[in-house]
Amino acid sequence: MENVGVYRFCGCAAKSKVKCDSRWEIPASETAPTSAYSSPARSLGDTGITPLSPSHIVNDADPNVSEQQTFLVVVAVDFGTTSSGYAYSFTKEPECIHVMRRWEGGDPGVSNQKTPTTILLTPERKFHSFGYAARDFYHDLDPNEAKQWLYLEKFKMKLHTTGDLTMDTDLTAANGKKVKALEIFAYALQYFKEQALKELSDQAGSEFENSDVRWVITVPAIWKQPAKQFMRQAAYQAGLASPDNSEQLIIALEPEAASIYCRKLRLHQMIELSSKAAVNGYSSSDTVGAGFAQAKEHIRRNRQSRTFLVENVIGEIWSELEEGDKYVVVDSGGGTVDLTVHQIRLPEGHLKELYKATGGPYGSLGVDYEFEKLLCKIFGEDFIEQFKIKRPAAWVDLMIAFESRKRAAAPDRTNPLNITLPFSFIDYYKKFRGHSVEHALRKSNVDFVKWSSQGMLRMSPDAMNALFKPTIDSIIEHLRDLFQKPEVSTVKFLFLVGGFAEAPLLQQAVQAAFGDKCRIIIPQDVGLTILKGAVLFGLDPAVIKVRRSPLTYGVGVLNRYVEGKHPPEKLLVKDGTRWCTDVFDKFISADQSVALGELVKRSYTPAKPSQLVIVINIYSSEHDDVSFITDPGVKKCGTLRLDLTGTSGTAVPPRREIQTLMQFGDTEIKATAIDIATSKSVKVGIDFLNY
Repeated sequence: MENVGVYRFCGCAAKSKVKCDSRWEIPASETAPTSAYSSPARSLGDTGITPLSPSHIVNDADPNVSEQQTFLVVVAVDFGTTSSGYAYSFTKEPECIHVMRRWEGGDPGVSNQKTPTTILLTPERKFHSFGYAARDFYHDLDPNEAKQWLYLEKFKMKLHTTGDLTMDTDLTAANGKKVKALEIFAYALQYFKEQALKELSDQAGSEFENSDVRWVITVPAIWKQPAKQFMRQAAYQAGLASPDNSEQLIIALEPEAASIYCRKLRLHQMIELSSKAAVNGYSSSDTVGAGFAQAKEHIRRNRQSRTFLVENVIGEIWSELEEGDKYVVVDSGGGTVDLTVHQIRLPEGHLKELYKATGGPYGSLGVDYEFEKLLCKIFGEDFIEQFKIKRPAAWVDLMIAFESRKRAAAPDRTNPLNITLPFSFIDYYKKFRGHSVEHALRKSNVDFVKWSSQGMLRMSPDAMNALFKPTIDSIIEHLRDLFQKPEVSTVKFLFLVGGFAEAPLLQQAVQAAFGDKCRIIIPQDVGLTILKGAVLFGLDPAVIKVRRSPLTYGVGVLNRYVEGKHPPEKLLVKDGTRWCTDVFDKFISADQSVALGELVKRSYTPAKPSQLVIVINIYSSEHDDVSFITDPGVKKCGTLRLDLTGTSGTAVPPRREIQTLMQFGDTEIKATAIDIATSKSVKVGIDFLNY
């Protein structure tokens, strides 16, 4: 059995000792005093070790860069809440971004450059299909047979909404059955892996190896570390990379990817909504809808070419930018809206994050939820819930019909929007209630939705616009809060990206609220902005030079007790020395600027030379004024595990110092460690899922 010392800096009775920033954790003893609250370190051990002070070391590059392998191609997967896709670029031709092949299937009036994020498992829970293929097969199943199949859609939001995410978190299929979330995400990523490798092999004329590919997966910037780690674990399970070759996979933050692509824009690749200037030939007198419609027609005509050329330097948009100019990227997708603030560094076009990423669950799914609430109001919540369970495929059909009409909503629309009700909806309602759908509409007092004799709900434009209002109001309110921050006071541009950015109602609302503060730009083919930016990020992960930490991170330690400064209940006396327990040793503060490659250094010492594993608890808070790990809002969020196996050499020194270097300036928190006495590398794991 391995010799494990668990360091819970102020939380457990572990027979181990840690020194850190002139404080150290102490091994518990049988005679240690106890207290009413759960304090980890309750006794003292040998205090003869000279503690090392913590330090920040700034490096210009990631220390592991020299060891990184070279890849022939970068493949980015934009794993969206409502739709997904991939794109790639060969490292020898970084100016050419190739978007995936056209997907089979599709809906009238809906672009199919990406495929729906839908997955279908057989009754035996084996992967069957993904995207349009999954949706169409499920649609064609006999209603009774469909109840046995597991169909899942819009499941990405589970990673954002689950507070206690673990590897065992479940998802619920359309038929109500539970399935492991990790399996579903791994199946989806494996599907994209197979599709991309097949396309690359066809293009190369020979088998393309996965080892030649650097993978990039996009996630919302507001996701916390557990969700990012979950996505990485799913990618490992899907075979995109492995823990031993973790550098093969990069996690990209969606608004960052969009920002990276927007740097490259030429004038003909964007539409400006603001009235300050004309871009792409649209004057201020053009309506928002008309300008965007022209752009979409331009895209449609050029869609046969799936290769996009990007500037090898920065694009024309930056000709008006000066050193230090700021801009906001609003990534409005299906599930979430992500906001990020960047500052440009010329002439290279490197980016600096000025304010920590913010946002919330204000994606286009909010409009779907409002439609579902409307249906509940008309037909009864009990019926809608039963219909979703008893006729799951028909419910999917109804939401597909709504999606196409949702995309037709516009500020200046005057004619009604018709939403086809599936026959099984009409039939099941009559059996359930004993009267017709038409009767329900008449009795509902919902004046703006009428019944059409062709079997459709006829919604007035105002009724459809009302479904958008709560979600758009949340986005505008969040943006207003952001614009109050001093860092955002002199923003020059606002880039509106993501699938929901295609909605003219959202465009108009953003323009009306912020058009007098900055220039509002929408890239053409706005739904592919993140995908193309993720490819660029994979080609040059060092393009974002400075980020902001979303949370305060640290560990719990002991410190010398200072009368009048430390609370009496934190006092611990051992061998005549007075200690303060539960002190929060801060690694980094919330919203603190941290450069790429900047390292936070700490040293830890095993309690016994023969000890093989050190486990240290990590704590986090949204606040930066944290003193103790017991403060309100501080919670344990993960563990740092140092595996000392094989590092000691033949002669074990009486005291071993393990120096740990942590990076907070990347899209994920990373750590490395070395045994100072032997200069051997120590295997390090940071775990935010299984702690």
